[in-house]
Amino acid sequence: MSYPIETIRHSLAHVMAAAVQKLYPDVKFAGGPAIENGFYYDFDTDHRFSEEDFEKIEQEMRSLIKSNGRFEQRNVSLDEAKQIFANQPYKMEWLNEYDAAGEQLSVYTFRDFVDLCRGPHVETSKDLPRDSFKIRNVAGAYWKGDAKNKMLQRIYVDAFASKEELEAFLKMQEEAAARDNRKLGKDMDLFHFEPEYAPGAVFWHDKGYKIYRKLIEYIRNRQEKAGYLEISTPSVMDRCLWERSGHWAKYGEHNYSGKTQDGKTFCVKPMSCPGGMLVFGQGIKSYKDLPMYLAEFGKVNRYEAAGGLSGLMRVREFTQDDAHIFCTEEQLEAEVVKVLRFIKDIYSKFGFDKISMKLATRKESEFRIGSDEIWDKAEGALKHALDTNGIEYEIAEGDAAFYGPKIDNYLKDSMGRVWQCGTVQLDMNLPERFDLSYIGEDGEKHRPIMLHRAMLGSVERFMGVLLESTGGNLPLWLSPEPVVVTPISEKFREYAEEIVNVLRDNGIYARADLRDEKVNYKIRELSLAKTPIIAVVGEKEMTDRTVTLRHLGVEKQEVIKFDDFLSQMKEDVKMPL
Repeated sequence: MSYPIETIRHSLAHVMAAAVQKLYPDVKFAGGPAIENGFYYDFDTDHRFSEEDFEKIEQEMRSLIKSNGRFEQRNVSLDEAKQIFANQPYKMEWLNEYDAAGEQLSVYTFRDFVDLCRGPHVETSKDLPRDSFKIRNVAGAYWKGDAKNKMLQRIYVDAFASKEELEAFLKMQEEAAARDNRKLGKDMDLFHFEPEYAPGAVFWHDKGYKIYRKLIEYIRNRQEKAGYLEISTPSVMDRCLWERSGHWAKYGEHNYSGKTQDGKTFCVKPMSCPGGMLVFGQGIKSYKDLPMYLAEFGKVNRYEAAGGLSGLMRVREFTQDDAHIFCTEEQLEAEVVKVLRFIKDIYSKFGFDKISMKLATRKESEFRIGSDEIWDKAEGALKHALDTNGIEYEIAEGDAAFYGPKIDNYLKDSMGRVWQCGTVQLDMNLPERFDLSYIGEDGEKHRPIMLHRAMLGSVERFMGVLLESTGGNLPLWLSPEPVVVTPISEKFREYAEEIVNVLRDNGIYARADLRDEKVNYKIRELSLAKTPIIAVVGEKEMTDRTVTLRHLGVEKQEVIKFDDFLSQMKEDVKMPL
């Protein structure tokens, strides 16, 4: 019998827990779900797991699988469950908080290991693979995800249905490690981090900042052509603004804030939305002004747990290509579709053609604002816009923002990994809270509908995704250093400098590598730094007014007339439309 991969992974999680229990009898169990590409399990034990333990645990898992043990399920009462797990404090804490109301609880037994679990599982361990799982690493994880609780040890395992799938995945992981944005940032001299002084904040070097600026410049150019108005709002604002918007109740603990001498509490901007609404609220707006597009490249700061920081992918200070679209109810559907097409077109210019979407719906939460009636209307409007225009999507239950439903855009990189970047969020609540209005055709005041929109999402994160997807081999228009000219000896230095000057005069950034090193050494270093084009010049090139080109990732050299090279580069470095 074949089983879904989620069932296999969940069953393997129980097998690993049983193996850990056998090897380390004092262990206390928290829980372990199946996740993408495998599973994890959280343990509490005095033994500190390390890579030296991984092979032991894997061998014990294979031994247990070979023993053909059964996964036996039975329903028990709450009192029975408490007796079973009397020596397991994390299970007991969960049971003590659980309002069973007469319901039966499900437990699964595999060999000597018993766990609270709804299942499903495979019937016996013979249905599980023995050679298609591998322990990836161990990491700290707070019980219930709360930093106030004890830190547990979380063992992550990659698991697939076949050995071939595991090997393919591990090969992809090796490639991903070689393309890690932190490694590329160092190799290409783009940026670095200072965990001691500014954890989660990027120190941009010249070349990295060139890419950062070009990304913003490109989005700015596209937005201006599409009729967006660019604004800028303060970086520090009074706490009362965030209380009015609802952000303080939801995200207050993630804000950087402090009191001033007059006793007021000010916050470093964690998002741009309230500032955009204050700008819209200035002056009288007419229905003729709508839709109105207000864009801001807002630098924001949010306190993320130190353990969650990950290069450019997760930082505490970042820039959002944020925009807020104010429109009428009649304009809403067209605006949603227009933005989704805009985002898709933007991604295509960076080589991302595989885009998927998820409609995130409401979550019952104390922080959610707005009535069910408003939420019904908002969710229905987004769903209708997607359905009417034949746009494929999935439903993501409970993933909405606290103020409204949203359509998240996911792009797939060259290694098959999926990243959430762009988003379109429908908000009928914050315009109400800020008492925004426009004058309709009837001469009366009406409430606008607002769309929150980001295309890149975070400039930093998108840059990280792009670097890893391309392996640092960026398109020429985005490269911080498209051409480096290197002479083979001091005699040809003047010709190299002449080429650089002509390129720069024509708007093409170039520099000459005039170090007193062998040319092959310089080529190796420049290739490591992902220089797109290395132009080598010597006596023949100077005599013939040519350059010998080495393109990144291409072994064959190309000799070309310099004038032809200049014409070609003028086209290649142009920003896409």
